[in-house]
Amino acid sequence: MVLGKTLQDAINEQVKNELYSGYMYLAMAAYCEANNFPGAAKWMRMQAGEEQEHAMRLYDYVFDRGGRVTLQAIAQPPAEFKGLLDIFEQAYAHEQKVTGMINSLYAAAAKENDYATMSMLKWFIDEQVEEERNASQVVEMLKLAGTHIPAVMMLDGRLGARAE
Repeated sequence: MVLGKTLQDAINEQVKNELYSGYMYLAMAAYCEANNFPGAAKWMRMQAGEEQEHAMRLYDYVFDRGGRVTLQAIAQPPAEFKGLLDIFEQAYAHEQKVTGMINSLYAAAAKENDYATMSMLKWFIDEQVEEERNASQVVEMLKLAGTHIPAVMMLDGRLGARAE
């Protein structure tokens, strides 16, 4: 079964969105590096890599289904933040937005009775649960740490220990 044009266009849009997510996380990593948070920078760089992998998973799927990938322009992400808590709050909000995008894609696939696409998107739905949980946990830990510099630095070290 060939991928329908409506879903192909929607998945191409999501490829762009995933690439933007990676770009956004890379901008956050750059901010963390410049502000002496090497652990958070590593966490964000790893997250950027994951988003690239998500884009490529969608990219490959379009071709697997006989479709055509059409790459779109990626917006410039923000470069300045109010601090580490702001970064992770924005990351969490972004992951919530991505969850909505994936859910919309799934709904479009369901509307077209495209069970193969629904099956592929199930992985993304499960992944978004993890993505939101990870970001929200860091937000909560940063809120607990507050302005206590030793606690923030300890958390930065913990973020840098993220397994690859």
